[in-house]
This record gives sequence, C-alpha cells and structure tokens, in this order.
Amino acid sequence: MAIRSYSVDDHIQQIFDLQRIYRWKTAQSDARTRIAKLKRLLKAVEARASEIETALYKDLYRHPVESKTIEIFPLLKDLRYIIRHLRRWMKPHRVPTVLPFLGARSYIQYEPRGQVLIMAPWNYPFQLAVSPMVAALAAGNSVMIKPSEMSPHTSEFLKQFIEALFPPEEVAVITGGADVAQTLIGLPFDHIFFTGSTQKGKVVMEAAAKHLTSVTLELGGKSPAVVARDADLSQAAQRIAFGKFINAGQTCIAPDYVLVPEEQEERLVAALKRAVEKFYGPPEQLPQNPDYARIVNEGHWTRLMTLLEEARKKGARIYFGGGGDARQRFLEPTVVGLLPENATLLQEEIFGPILPLVSYREPAEAVEFIRTRPKPLAMYIFSRNRQTIRHLIQHTSAGSVVVNETLIQYGNITLPFGGVNHSGMGSYHGFHGFRTFSHAKPVMIQSRLSFISLIYPPYTRRVKKLVEVMTRLF
Repeated sequence: MAIRSYSVDDHIQQIFDLQRIYRWKTAQSDARTRIAKLKRLLKAVEARASEIETALYKDLYRHPVESKTIEIFPLLKDLRYIIRHLRRWMKPHRVPTVLPFLGARSYIQYEPRGQVLIMAPWNYPFQLAVSPMVAALAAGNSVMIKPSEMSPHTSEFLKQFIEALFPPEEVAVITGGADVAQTLIGLPFDHIFFTGSTQKGKVVMEAAAKHLTSVTLELGGKSPAVVARDADLSQAAQRIAFGKFINAGQTCIAPDYVLVPEEQEERLVAALKRAVEKFYGPPEQLPQNPDYARIVNEGHWTRLMTLLEEARKKGARIYFGGGGDARQRFLEPTVVGLLPENATLLQEEIFGPILPLVSYREPAEAVEFIRTRPKPLAMYIFSRNRQTIRHLIQHTSAGSVVVNETLIQYGNITLPFGGVNHSGMGSYHGFHGFRTFSHAKPVMIQSRLSFISLIYPPYTRRVKKLVEVMTRLF
C-alpha cells in the first residue's frame, strides 16, 4: 500500500481545521482570560527583547536601539494600552432607541470575527506580525500568522516565540514562501489582515472575495512631505531625513518625495545633507556605520540602483549620495532632483533611502501634484501657518496627516492607523484594532408593550393614518 506523503498544504489544513473546532471556545473567552494571554505575551516580549533585536539585526543589519525604538516600544505600548482598556471595550455598549421603537432597549455587542489570517511584511517583521495579533486576540479570535520569507531569521524566531506562548488552536505561525501564502489565502478565513505592497494587496483581496472574507489592507504608496514657504528648513530637513532614512528607507509611511518651493530647493538640499551627516557621519564613514540599516536583500538593492540609473539617464540630478555596495546591500542616503514626471522614482513607491525633491512655484501646484496621484498612506506638512496647514489637509486625501514631524502617527495608539483606497482599507491600533477584528453586533430587546404592533396588518384606515403620522413626525 502506498504511503501518502504529508505536505505543507496538509499541515496548513490541519491547523485551520483545529482552529475551526476551537473557534467558539476562543470566541466565548471572557475579559480576564484574554487579558491573561496579553499579559503573558507582554512579559515574553520584555524578557526576550534582546533576542528579537538580534533576529532583526540578522535580517536588516538594523541597530538594536533602532529596533527597540521602532518595533519593540510601539508594540509594548499597544499591549499595555489594550490590557488597560479591554474589559471596558468588551462590555455591551448601550445606544439610544428611536421613538417608533419605544419600549425597546438597544445595545452593541462586539463579537470576534472568528478565524483570522495575518500576513506580515519583511520591513518591520516582528512588530507588524505581533501588533495585529494582539488586537485579534483581544477581540477573541484564533489567529494564523504568515511572516515574510524575506526576513527568515525573524520569521523563525517568531515561530518558536509564539509556539512557546500559545497552543496551535489559538495562534499558529506558518512559515514559507509564495506557495504557502497562496494556500493560506485560498482558505475560508473570517478575516484577512494583510500588510504589504498594493499589488499583492489586490491579489489578497481577489482571493478573499471568493469566500466573501472581509479584509484589512495596510499598503503603502507615495507619501508626500510638503515644505511650505514659511517652514523652518533646518528643522524640516532633520525631521524628513529621520523619517526617510531610518531602517534605510524601508518604512511604509516614510516620506516618499518632498514638495519644496522652487527658490528654497537648494537650501533644503544643504539642510538635508547636514542632517544626514549629523545622524550617520560623513559619507566615507557610512559603509561602516552600525547606526544605518541595510537593504533587505540583493534583489531590492538591485531594484533601487536601477531606479537611480534610470533617473540619471533621464536627466535627473543626484544632489548627494547614490553610492552603494552590493556585497553589503548598502545604499547611501540619496537625494535626487530635476526628475522628469515619467521617472519611475516619481511613479512607484521607492521603499529605500532615495528621496526625490519636486519643486513648485505656487501652493496650488503642490496640491494638484498630490491630488493627481493615488491617495497616499501618509502626508507630512511643514508649516507654521494655520491657514496653509488647513488648506492642505482639506484639499488632499491621505491615510494620515502629520504636521511638522514624520512617522509619529504610528506610535499614537489612540489614533486609527490605515490607508485609503490605493494605500489600503481599514485601520487598527488600540480600540481601532479591537474594532477591526470584531463584528459590532446590534441587539434590540423589546418590552411586552410594542408600538410597532399598532401597525400590523390588516391595513385599516386607522393603521394608514398612524403610518402617515409616523412618516411626518419620526
């Protein structure tokens, strides 16, 4: 008799079926049980922070302080906030009952969506896997996590980290490549949470549609930084440089390009150069600087160098940077100007340490430049003029807006974080994450007396008059 081999697909199906069996038990867990899980996770992250930083360094050559700042700190903050507020969020939320239904009580009860798939990216591979998991567990779901194969050290660490904390019927980590991802998105999950590129987000959404599975898509896009004429150029340059070059530009909400008044472009370039040297030292020391991360793999490094070369051929000017080392996957912080509009650097999300500058004469030109492109994940405004700030916010659309700083919206867990249209759909963080992984179930409880019974058939003249009165008054 032939022995049937045990495939990866079999393993995935087994975990999926196991979670389906236990999903109702997980869903009916009370606040105390869920908080206990989150506290256990919190202690584990705190205790193993150095191991997390080591795994991240192996994948991205990112300094441990940077990993602590941009991955571990936001996650711990989110965990503590949810632990503190979860009991209140889970309670039924009373809402008013309108007059025609007098005598009824109405409330909203948040229930888990059920089985959740979280697909995490490689650029923040620990935090962007665990943070949505925290929200999903808080809401009472079972979770399967697919980390990126492009950050293998963090993916393997995440797998054993989660296995030490949760049984597979609650949380399971499935590692592997595109074939594994394809198998997962083909299963009838109740919700899929995907973080990654817009192109892959479309694939996920198409697969989810076959099962009418709801999705949260955290994508990207070309997030602009607008420097107004009244901006403090030195301060703006430092804050833009920080947001752009941290993690070697591999951040979904990094400024993707800068709109700057034509007459101030040269001064901004000089200020950006000073900021980069202040952060990372002179250019000759950069390849050895441990504070500056590396590109995730050779393929992405080649893609970025190709974009730069294309820009050069089309007449762009590299103001500073542009050098790289394929062996180290190193690319200097680079600022580029005089780009033609058809340059790929102005068409696609860069996701690397290349910053294009686009000059404008009048503020209306800057607004039009943003509005004629897909809606970005973030927009950064540098100005002290309230009218200028208000005008830019009201006349453009973006997933989030930050004035006179970059990246900080992600760390503010009282705000929803997410994109709009091309840059994503849905949001999370804090209560917004709990809400994303829950169904807000409306409940109405009618008393013994019901006003609605007065308009039951048959539709007599009295009923007709009553309906007419209802239509006018209510």
